[in-house]
Amino acid sequence: MPCRDLWRVLGRGGAFLIVQQLAYVILVQALRLHLDEGKGVGWLFALSDKHVGAAIHREPARRWTVAALALEVGMSRSGFAARFGQLVGDGPIEYPTRWRMLLAGRGLSRGEPIGAIARSLGYESESAFSTAFKRVMGRTPRHHARLAAVA
Repeated sequence: MPCRDLWRVLGRGGAFLIVQQLAYVILVQALRLHLDEGKGVGWLFALSDKHVGAAIHREPARRWTVAALALEVGMSRSGFAARFGQLVGDGPIEYPTRWRMLLAGRGLSRGEPIGAIARSLGYESESAFSTAFKRVMGRTPRHHARLAAVA
């Protein structure tokens, strides 16, 4: 009987929204269970950590040092670096650089000017930004923007 009642509800208006919201709830619960296991590495595990998660995406334009990040979350420099590496799999300086480039890629995909993106992420010049972008992303910002425009 309960299955028949469910199908009756889903056969009415708004069924798509109900199913969509249920899917979100199931996804969030699955992620919570996965994170509670504590046996992973990556940004998702870092975000769930009360120390590392508080610092990981803060102020992407700021030129962070390990000491400044550690101070932000109330940990020692060495303790923060070790915990960050264990949770993220990258160093506390490498990850923010990669995060900046992912933000830049999003801006380039939306057609934002390279110079504006560079300044918003704390780069003094478009040239310095382009060099960092190519090192991290494997292609120039212009090439990335062209690929995004085609897609």
